Amino acid sequence: MALSRIMGGIDPLVRLLLVAILLASFLPVTGEARAIARLISDAAIFLLFLLNGLRLPHADVRAGIANGRFLLPLVTWCFLGMGAVGWALSQLTDNYLPAQVALGLLFLGILPSTVQSATAYSSLAGGNVAASVVAAAVLNVLGVFITAPLLALLAGTEAVGIDMDGLQRIALILLLPFVIGQLAQGWVGDYVRERRILFSWMDRTAIAIAVYVAFSGAVEQGLWSRVDLPAWTILLAAVALFLLIGFGGSWLLGSVLGLRRGDHIAFLFAGAQKSIALGAPLATVLFPPEVAGLLLLPVLVYHLLQLVISAPLANRLNRPAED
Repeated sequence: MALSRIMGGIDPLVRLLLVAILLASFLPVTGEARAIARLISDAAIFLLFLLNGLRLPHADVRAGIANGRFLLPLVTWCFLGMGAVGWALSQLTDNYLPAQVALGLLFLGILPSTVQSATAYSSLAGGNVAASVVAAAVLNVLGVFITAPLLALLAGTEAVGIDMDGLQRIALILLLPFVIGQLAQGWVGDYVRERRILFSWMDRTAIAIAVYVAFSGAVEQGLWSRVDLPAWTILLAAVALFLLIGFGGSWLLGSVLGLRRGDHIAFLFAGAQKSIALGAPLATVLFPPEVAGLLLLPVLVYHLLQLVISAPLANRLNRPAED
């Protein structure tokens, strides 16, 4: 009973990710099966971005873009501010972590915000839910275009190895299905939005498949022996510092901008949280599984800890608005 209550209180995506990591640790996909698994992962990612395109109304995208006073500083902070923090932490830890894990800190910094959890915690804290939904959605669309080139720019193309094939995979597996979803929204968009629970589970399953394939490759390359206890300690310390800067910086910047309380709260969660929903697909599209699995370690740790922090923080902020 106690275990079921604990598991029931954990975010469903986190549960799926833990299952994917455990499964990859004990039953990794290897050999000839890896190519088939990667095809399945690519198909799941294609479906994930198709559903995102079907769900996001055109009007919301236009409204988010029009709210420049809120969106432009958020984009700058999310990609450039947090990206600079990720770059600094990757440089500081480069001699103490495997190279791909240190690079993962930079990758974490230039990912966009979450959509579902940023919106949920903004709502729980009494924030502007509409602004949170639109901002997070627009950030994720921009992330498809910004994250990979920014990673190559900050880390160097030789370190990252992004070439035309990688950019073509982004266009075919991430961008194309999103565009198809936007174009088909008038026909099936309402159908998808009305079945939110079903399609949310399809989203989570697609992300879990991508993580499983990535971690299988990393496990085969000796993930758990390469990242030993001292490395885990350094990684957790770096992510904890990242969280402190992410949440503290987002709140401080919202104060400097003079945002109303509802927008201030929405800015906090959209600016500080990072998206595994884009991180896992993008890593598996750009890199072979043995690299992607290591690259995703900081993202997975950050994702888990941001949920741990966000719940009590949202409850603390949930008091009558003081505009």
